[in-house]
Amino acid sequence: MRTSPTERSPANTLLGRRVRILAAITATAGAVLVAGCTSSGSGGTGKSADGGVHLVKAGRLTTCTHLPYPPFQSEVDGKVQGFDVSLIDLVAKDLGVKQQILDTPFENFKTGAFLNSGECDLAAAGMTITAERKKNVDFSDPYFDATQAVLVDKKSGITSLDDVKAKGKKLGAQAQTTGEDYVRKQGFDPVSFESSDAVLNGLRTGQVQGVVIDYPVVQGWLKDKANADAFKVVGNLDTGEQYGFTVKKGNSELLAAINKAIKDAKADGTYQKLYEQWIGPYTPSAASPSAS
Repeated sequence: MRTSPTERSPANTLLGRRVRILAAITATAGAVLVAGCTSSGSGGTGKSADGGVHLVKAGRLTTCTHLPYPPFQSEVDGKVQGFDVSLIDLVAKDLGVKQQILDTPFENFKTGAFLNSGECDLAAAGMTITAERKKNVDFSDPYFDATQAVLVDKKSGITSLDDVKAKGKKLGAQAQTTGEDYVRKQGFDPVSFESSDAVLNGLRTGQVQGVVIDYPVVQGWLKDKANADAFKVVGNLDTGEQYGFTVKKGNSELLAAINKAIKDAKADGTYQKLYEQWIGPYTPSAASPSAS
């Protein structure tokens, strides 16, 4: 998903600069908003959970994310839910604790800042595994194969990604994502938006006539009839991306617990159930992404 920093408008950076804590209330439903601003997690009374996994806060598995990014994580009526949330709930259950979600600016994911400072135990945000990120964090086994979609306004006359340039149309992408990085390498100068919601709003309001973003996100958008009537997919880009969860470098105990939860979920059918609930139709290949 996200990669290198890029310029963005003050309006679009507002969401990314808000930091909120959300505490999990059920194993699969997600979380509720419990506070408006965080304090340093490093000052918590962390202890070891089941399996000898040390946590930054006693009784909680604290997850850093960046909202919204449906269907992986988004807040609806005060609850955070999604595919990533449900998978990490499985890890928390194995550890005998509950998940607590911390909404943070996405800038910290590349550096692992909130992991290193003790704010969070892990990060889960639809993150693509990259060699650059591996320098700063340790990734779990891949849990999702992702592609990028080219979504355009039906009235734009755009029929492909190349057509955006040929027709002199504006292209949008989410800031610091692999989608943005990809189109820049193809010679585009995309309009950068802070969040996926801002990307969709940019398309709705005509700031851009086409966008490139993760295909599962587009699938979620097109479930809404108004979006399906206004927009269409004109390209699916296989960029070889795989998502992984991250932990602080050297946190092998928690990494092993995450990998075990992913493996067990694939073996007992839970992964398929969650995939169909949040992503869409399931195929066997979805459960067996190649090693990154």
